[in-house]
Amino acid sequence: MPRIVTLAAAQLGPIQKADGREVAVGRMVRLMERAHRRGAEVVVFPELALTTFFPRWYHEDLADADHWYETAMPSDATAPLFEAARRYGIAFHLGYAEKTPEGRRFNTAILVHPSGEIVLKYRKVHLPGHAEYDPRRRVQHLEKRYFEVGDLGFPVVRAPVGAQEANVGLMICNDRRWPEAWRVMGLQQVEIVMLGYNTPSLNMENRGFEAHHLRVFHSHLSVQAGAYQNACFAVATAKAGTEDGHELFGHSIIVNPQGEIMAQATSWDDELIVADCDLDMCALGRSTIFDFARHRRPEAYRRIVEQTGSVAPPAWRPGGGTAQAAD
Repeated sequence: MPRIVTLAAAQLGPIQKADGREVAVGRMVRLMERAHRRGAEVVVFPELALTTFFPRWYHEDLADADHWYETAMPSDATAPLFEAARRYGIAFHLGYAEKTPEGRRFNTAILVHPSGEIVLKYRKVHLPGHAEYDPRRRVQHLEKRYFEVGDLGFPVVRAPVGAQEANVGLMICNDRRWPEAWRVMGLQQVEIVMLGYNTPSLNMENRGFEAHHLRVFHSHLSVQAGAYQNACFAVATAKAGTEDGHELFGHSIIVNPQGEIMAQATSWDDELIVADCDLDMCALGRSTIFDFARHRRPEAYRRIVEQTGSVAPPAWRPGGGTAQAAD
């Protein structure tokens, strides 16, 4: 019998700075209702889905940013999402800014069972941007100011998803660009990777031009390669449209274990895309070309975990033979 799971990516149009959480949550509940009507068993919402992408705004005193964070989950504001999950019998993934009782701040995602129980929590590891105000930038990207590096690693859990059980992992936005994140989950036989993102249409680093279409291409390339190289499905869900005057490119996708896009959002509004995913498709890749037990050679990869910045290779010199360096 095929192991079919119906996955949905619930893209959100822009959430403006002036919008309260009730606005975002109301839109998400309507998307969950739509997902239920279309037979979806889990809905994946974007990164920082409850507010505008606030790291573009600078607060000198971090306490002035407290209103962007959630201190409890569920909270009074998010309770309608949990109630909708119970009402429709549907699981959901939610990205949000978390402030712990100890005052630590993380860019966080959770997977919630239809009962309302939190099945899995992840905290973003690969934080882009910078920590201090940069006057050279037209738009700030202050994730390194507002969040700590995630401390939960890249966990995978075997959990009920609809009528099936699946190995599920989470990542957030920039994590998708780092193959190490995918591989750590691939080594745990992940079958579904859920990730949310808020990605601007323009690269604001002012270090060269990156075309709009390449921003989308690079996002899709990262997700498709990660799914293919680790033989898993991926649901990548975006915030989209012009948010507080700044464009987010959207293009949410659902990808299969062969790297094919099964469904793609085509608007910059609230939009639901759905795909029926046979989890048995994961078996082909992990039993052939990506059979890790047979083919991986971790002894050759030491540099990956022992080094952060890149270093120049040794120089070749005429008559000096071939330069060799141990990894």
